[in-house]
Amino acid sequence: MENEKHKNERKLLRTFSFIRNFGIHFSTPMEKQTLDDIARITGYSKTTVSRVLNGKAATARISKQTVEKIMQVSKDLNYQLNSVAQMLRNKVSKTIGLVVPYISNPFFANLASTVITHAREAGYIVTIIDTMENPEAERQSLNTMVSRSVDGIIVVPCGDDPEYIGKMAQQVPLILIDRYFPEADIPYVSTDNYDGGFQAMRLLLESGHTNVLCIKGPDVSVTSNERVRGCQDAIAQSGRTCKLGIAGNDFSVQNGYIETQLALGTKQPPTAIFALSSTILLGVLKALNEHKLNIPEDISVISFDDNTYLDYLNPPVTRVKQPITDIAETAMSLLLQAIAKKEDLQANICMTPSIVLRNSIKHIS
Repeated sequence: MENEKHKNERKLLRTFSFIRNFGIHFSTPMEKQTLDDIARITGYSKTTVSRVLNGKAATARISKQTVEKIMQVSKDLNYQLNSVAQMLRNKVSKTIGLVVPYISNPFFANLASTVITHAREAGYIVTIIDTMENPEAERQSLNTMVSRSVDGIIVVPCGDDPEYIGKMAQQVPLILIDRYFPEADIPYVSTDNYDGGFQAMRLLLESGHTNVLCIKGPDVSVTSNERVRGCQDAIAQSGRTCKLGIAGNDFSVQNGYIETQLALGTKQPPTAIFALSSTILLGVLKALNEHKLNIPEDISVISFDDNTYLDYLNPPVTRVKQPITDIAETAMSLLLQAIAKKEDLQANICMTPSIVLRNSIKHIS
């Protein structure tokens, strides 16, 4: 007489057989799908199937149609890679570390989103750490990334000492993004911030403004310093007399608010304000609203960074647009190439920004 265990197994098999007759598929412990199954169903070789499932389709130049077919069949079969065994075998974690200051900043949020998207397409996941503009937190973050054996790291540095980051770059492929150290031998991809500041100030000068307040970010930030330098050179090259006030030391709403309040309290308040980030801009707008000043009738405004919400303000704000998508994708491509080829990463790239013209600047005759 059959024991109870065998009866239950036979009953379970009959149940699954019945369900499959109606086109429904379940994976059970007694049926483990393999590469052979996927290769047999799709008609492709095991090598091709393996490359697709391991995220190496692009490197192997496998067509998009082939990738889609293999991925769909693997999904239908509920096929799962043994990721732990795969990592041990290939000595890779398929993980990219991303270190940013203040993920709440729309610019860094957009940057992170693009990095994550590009990484996912390449078969990687992204671990994000927010340093909150704290250099010590940045050091701890990099230590954590290296100790967890990430395959590569993207960093938006917040300090002014490149030495420690340089040491990390000797242990794992690493690239800086947005902010960088001009004198250090650490690869980076960024915006040409000098050109962005130059274009913005030239626009204000051409509009007749000769009393401008520039509210900047941290003194240690090369992006902020380069934007200021661009403003100063635009004035020098124009041959015009212009009072340029430079204030602030943080890419924050509070910084924009406080510096605007102080400027509006002077005997000769500025006719235009250049906010060197969209977060600074929000503080500027709050202060102007409290003083019941209208843009651009009473005061003109221009900002660095392009965000969709700027077009929903009244009026929409003119700004310097950074090529965020191109910057993030380029950094990821360079990093993945260095990881794949196990070679040193070398890049010093600054991409050209552009002006998005809206209605926040008044022409002064």
